[in-house]
Order: sequence, then structure tokens, then C-alpha cells
Amino acid sequence: MSTSSLTPPTPGEASSMKQPTFVTTHWSVVLSARDQASPRSDEALEKLCRSYWYPLYAYARWQGRSPHDAEDLTQDFFARLLGKNYLKSVEPERGRFRTFLLVAFKRFLADERDRAGAKKRGGGTIAVCFDTAVAEGF
Repeated sequence: MSTSSLTPPTPGEASSMKQPTFVTTHWSVVLSARDQASPRSDEALEKLCRSYWYPLYAYARWQGRSPHDAEDLTQDFFARLLGKNYLKSVEPERGRFRTFLLVAFKRFLADERDRAGAKKRGGGTIAVCFDTAVAEGF
């Protein structure tokens, strides 16, 4: 794959792009990454992150996110995925890994959108109650 094909699209291009393609998953890599006691766990985690970082980034861009926001969201998603050990719930019998990853990423993006919306509506601020009858009496 050439370096130019890894260049993120502009906002106008993102809306006309096809949905990004995810690579075929090798379950042996996923299971090794999930098993933190395995000596190959770190290597497997790195391989998964490298394989799926760009498709998730491209998905965020395809959804209309700016390059900077898509990078930050993708990085934050992987930090949460690894920090909360979401891989422990992944089983080959339950379906494709890329489906699991995309669904988890969509939920993450929705949560981040909701969180940003809450901040815009005054989330995180302290509400001050006042009694208008008392205020009018002065």
C-alpha cells in the first residue's frame, strides 16, 4: 500500500467515500492478544492495533469527522479498548472480530457525541436555584 493511499480525505471527499474495508482477522492473533499471560500478547496487541487503526480512523472520517478529531477519537478508542480489556469478551463463536470492533467503535463515537452535546448544553456546570418570590420582595 502506498503512502499516498493512507492520506486522510478532505471533508468534502469523506462524504463521497465508500465505507472503509477491514482486514480479515486471524483469530490466533486476537486470542493471543486477549491472553495477557501469553508471552506473545504484546506482539499480538500491536499487530491488531496496527491492522485496525487505519480502518477505524477512515470510518470516523467517513462519518464526517475532521482529520484531527478522527485521529484523537481512534486513539482514545484503542486506549479504552485496551485499558478496560474489552478483548476478554471476544470469542470466535460469537462472530467476526471486525464486526465486534466496528460496533464497539460506533458505540464509542455515539458516547463521545453525547458527551460533547452535554457540555454544549451546560453539562458539568453547577445549577443555581433561586426563589423568584424572595427576589421580588427586595
